[in-house]
This record gives sequence, C-alpha cells and structure tokens, in this order.
Amino acid sequence: MASAREPVDRFYAVVRTIARFWLWFFWKRVDVRHAAHVPASGPVLLCINHPNNLIDSLLVGVVLRRKVHYLATAALFRNSVVARLLVACGAIPVYRRQDDPAQMTRNADTFSACFAMLARGRLIGIYPEGTTHSEARVQRIKTGAARIALEYEAGRPTHGGAPLALVPVGLSFEARKAFSGRVRISFGEPLALAGYLPAYRDDPVKAVDALTSSIQWAMEAEIVHVNRLDRADLVRVVDELYRGELAQALRDEGVAPAQVDTFRLSQSIADAVAYFQEREPDRVERLAHQVDEYRALLAAYRVRDPAVRARLEPHGLGDHVRRSWQAMAGLPLFAYGAVVNVLPYYLPRLIAHRMADKETTYATARLLAAVVAFPLFWGLETWVVGRLAGPVWAIAFAISLPITGLIAYRYLGGIGRLRGRLRFSRLALTRRGAATRLVDARSAVIAELDRARRDYLAATRGATY
Repeated sequence: MASAREPVDRFYAVVRTIARFWLWFFWKRVDVRHAAHVPASGPVLLCINHPNNLIDSLLVGVVLRRKVHYLATAALFRNSVVARLLVACGAIPVYRRQDDPAQMTRNADTFSACFAMLARGRLIGIYPEGTTHSEARVQRIKTGAARIALEYEAGRPTHGGAPLALVPVGLSFEARKAFSGRVRISFGEPLALAGYLPAYRDDPVKAVDALTSSIQWAMEAEIVHVNRLDRADLVRVVDELYRGELAQALRDEGVAPAQVDTFRLSQSIADAVAYFQEREPDRVERLAHQVDEYRALLAAYRVRDPAVRARLEPHGLGDHVRRSWQAMAGLPLFAYGAVVNVLPYYLPRLIAHRMADKETTYATARLLAAVVAFPLFWGLETWVVGRLAGPVWAIAFAISLPITGLIAYRYLGGIGRLRGRLRFSRLALTRRGAATRLVDARSAVIAELDRARRDYLAATRGATY
C-alpha cells in the first residue's frame, strides 16, 4: 500500500515560495512537461540531468508539490551554516571520489539514509551524472541511481515498502547564463523495475549496468540531446540561425504561437544534423563552411544575426507605428525602473563574473547575489523614501520596485535589439556592399537549411519539426 504524501514543513515551504518568486522574476518562461508522471505519494527516485548547478534543484523543487530530498555532495556540508540549511531542506550528503577519496566508505550511510527515506514513501532527487557540465547532452551517468533502485526493490518484500517509481527528468535551458530565456522541465514515464530484479539476484553488477543504461537513455529523451560533441557547436549555431524560421513556418501553418515548442524544434535540428552526418557527411561539412563564413562576416562588421534577419523580414507601416508607440509609452517606466534598480541589477552580474569558476556556476552565483542585493537595495531605497515623503509614499514606492524592475529588464532587451538594427542600418548607409554581403550570406545559409529540411522530412517519412 502506498505511503501517504510527506507533509511539506514550513521552512521548506518558505524556501520554495522565495525560489518560486525569483525564478518567475528572472526567467521568461518555465515550461513544465508531464509533471503528472511523478506519483502523488509513495517512494520516488528522480534522476535529473545537471546543467546549471543549484538552479536545477530550485526549479524541480518549485514545480513539484511534494518535498524533494536531494543527494548533495558532502563538500557542501563542510560549512556549518550551509549544512544546517541543507539538512533543514532534507538534503542527504553523498561522498564523491574527486572531493575526498578517504570518505567514499561513508556512502554506505548515504544508501541507508536513502532506503529509509524511500521506505517512508519519500521523494529523492539524484543527479546521476555526478557533476554539472555545459555540454548539450547527458554525460555518462554513474551507477548510484540504479544501485539504490534495485537494492530497494529487491528488499521491499521483506520490509513491506511500496513499489518505487524511478522517474527520469530533463532540464533544458535556452541560454544557461541569460535569465531572460526559457527553461523546460520534462518528466518522463517511470521506468519499470520488476524486469531487472531476477537478473539482479543472479548478477547484481550486470543488472545495475543494464538499468543504468536504461536510465541514461530515458534522461536523454527528456532533453535537447546532441550525440556528437564534435558537432555540438554546429548544432548550436544552426539552432540560433534557423529555429526562428521553423517557428515562423509553424505559425504560418496555423499553429498558435503559445503552442510552438522551441525545445522540440531544437531537438529536431540536432536530430537532422546527426542524420546527415551519418549519411551525407560532405553536405554537413559544406553547411559548416557556409555557417563559418557568415559568422566571420558578422564578426568582421560587428553585427549580430538578428539585425540581419530583421532586414530580410517584411515589416509594414503598422508594425513600425506599433513598435514606436510601445517604445515611447514604455520609456518613462523604463527610465524609472532602471534608476531604482540599476545597482541591484549590475552588482550581482559583477559578482558572478568574478566568483563563477565555470559556465555552469555563473547563473547560480548571479541568482544568489541577486536574492541578497535586490531586497537589500529595495529596503534601503524604501526607507529613504519613507523618511523623505512618509509611509504612504514608501508603500507605493515599494510596490513599484519589482514591477518597474521587470518592465525595465524586458525593455532593456528591446533596446539591445534596436541598437543592433541601427548599427546594421548605419552599415547599409556607409558600406552598402558589406551589408549586401551579409544579407546574401545569410540568405544562402537559410536556403541550404530549407533544402536540408525538405530532404530530411521526405527521407524520414513523416518526421515533424
């Protein structure tokens, strides 16, 4: 019989509420797929990829109603303050060889803690890759998740626990370091464990290896996965150049903009590159050469691709009028929001650039710094307004801070796009030949990608993008 769902304690609920606000504040959209695959009660083991450090745990914890007990590296528990916070959140220390080989024997305690949690019907989150990384793929995972799952299931008839649900989870970021992008959290169907138990009793090592491979494949199916690292850069650049074209094609076919799955488009691009790499490698080489030439022109003329693409898109008078009106109407709010939020916005960026030792820790460092900086500066500014104008104005000012800060953040992105278009317009006026070369180079790349798309859809007989 399944255990009742673990009640969420007050401290965990507060941490989750705070995290939910900041994740909503910084990311444009968090897209959750198939969260119903996580049972509402009973023991669950989430196997999660690990692209973005602490933010990964915050995202999964925020979108699930149940409390998640994460396996966290024991190195984090060395600081007494951090250790108390982790313990209060229900984290379980795991000992990694790269942190301290002498402590590896203590992982027996980790396994015992996991079994005790699962027997009580708890939900555990594990990162089978063992570390964060910036590759567009799931790295070869460790065997820990499979060992926990099979040992628990093998002993379940004796301790009477409920069946374990092993759920693969995929996290995909449009831009790992940029807060304005989209994030997708995809929960796969629970893996069937019963078929591995006879083999586990006969040969535990072989059964663990087999389940580990199944977990690997299941996790890969939930993310934008690139099989070959030597083509990861090409996939990334083609995605930047062509995903917008694919999205527009879907909209032209009548698909509502909200229904366009940009992550599915990215995976389709990765699959198509892999398809042609296997069957027509020369074609991939030619495409890579075309793309490199176009990127070289962009760098030489200090222009970005969105500005060139905008020149190729038809814009009527109504579009220009609408954008001009939006820019003028939003300018006062942007100016106000920028003035009152400039320090807490740029200070965390500066701290993250100085403290982050790799790409996967940058966003976490910036988020943690922002969580401290924004309330600190907002509180100080509100106190000053209260002293100068009274409590009523202070309350109104405090309410305006996050609203206008978000408006300013979005408006700033529009200013960046406008700046790029103006730079390209200036190039077109002063060096028409250079602007023409850029437009022609992009058009040639897109034409080649269009041909590849048609050939890929025809060859795969019904594959979609």
